[in-house]
Order: sequence, then structure tokens, then C-alpha cells
Amino acid sequence: MKRLCFILFFTLFCTCASVQAQDRMPPLAEDEMTEEQAASVAALVEARGYGPRGPWVPLLRSPEVMTRARAMGDYLRYNTSLEPRLSEFLILLTAREWTQQYEWYAHHDIALEAGISSEIVEAIADGRRPDGMAEDHAVLYALFIELNHTKHVSDGTYARAIEIFGERGVMDTIGVIGYYTLLAMVMNTARTPTPDNVVIPLEPLP
Repeated sequence: MKRLCFILFFTLFCTCASVQAQDRMPPLAEDEMTEEQAASVAALVEARGYGPRGPWVPLLRSPEVMTRARAMGDYLRYNTSLEPRLSEFLILLTAREWTQQYEWYAHHDIALEAGISSEIVEAIADGRRPDGMAEDHAVLYALFIELNHTKHVSDGTYARAIEIFGERGVMDTIGVIGYYTLLAMVMNTARTPTPDNVVIPLEPLP
């Protein structure tokens, strides 16, 4: 039985790695871009200081969606009312929920630098509820799990979230979850790879 479980896990892991390598929407050369795509890239460079990478590579196939998503991300990534240790916590939870390798790769170190403990990060990677969370993290975790797994938020969790974060903070929380869910869906569909030689950070969950 143990041998069978190991074979099944190994097969699933190898399948995940194989799928990861099959980039369905690789980067576009400059001479392949339409005027709208080139304009969207220019707006990305002006706003972020870098060209298409990660989710922006597949999103470029629809430059209007890319530009509007980037504008929303400018707020949710850099100007949200949630401090980084809270928003990065939500981003890691979203990456784990979708087993989104690039998203996890891009935000793992940022989350640690923002003050999230390595123990909490490891628990999220394992799909476990982290021990020893501060109250604000615990409330965000409850809201995230309820919203993703039951598709609603209980009165108790909502009341605690409002008390700690206020209505703007709750909306920003939902915004971060929704925005990084969008990016995860885009990259999972496109099979966007992590950079060369980067080990896949997340193992498939049972």
C-alpha cells in the first residue's frame, strides 16, 4: 500500500513538473506585437519599471485585460490599506490554493521580508493551518478559507474582520484574494513556468 501511494504521488509530481514545462503562451517578440500590445507593454514598463514577465506574458494576449489588471494590481500590490505582512500572507494563501508555482516563487521571499515567519510560510506551503498566528493573520486566514471553500463568510468572521480592518480593509482583502486568484488562473491555464533552474516550490496537495 505504501509503495502504491508513493508511485501515485511520484507520478502526480512528475506530471505537475512536466505540465509546468509546457508553456502554452511564451513571451512575444517585439515584432510580433500589435500596436495595442506594444502600448500595454509600454504602460507596464512605465508603471512597474520592467517588461512582461510572469502573468503579464500570457495576459499580453489581451492587452486591454492586461492594462486593466495591471492598474488594479498597482493598488492592491503597492497601495492597499493592508500592510505588506497581511497582503503577502493572502497572496501566499492564494498561490497555495491554486498550487500556482510562479506566484509562490515571486512572493515567498517578499513575504519573509515583510515579517511573516518561516514557520507560517512552511505551514501554508504544506496546506496546514499555521500555528501561532497573530489575531489579524488568524482572521484573514478564516475569511480566506471560508470564502474559497464555502463561498461565503460567516457572521462571526465578518464581524471580527470589520472590527480589525474596517470596511475598506475587508474590501481590500477581498480585492487581493480576487486579483491574485485571477493571476493564478491565468498562469495555470497558460502553464507559465518559473524562471530557469528554479525548483518547483509547491508540491501537489492530496
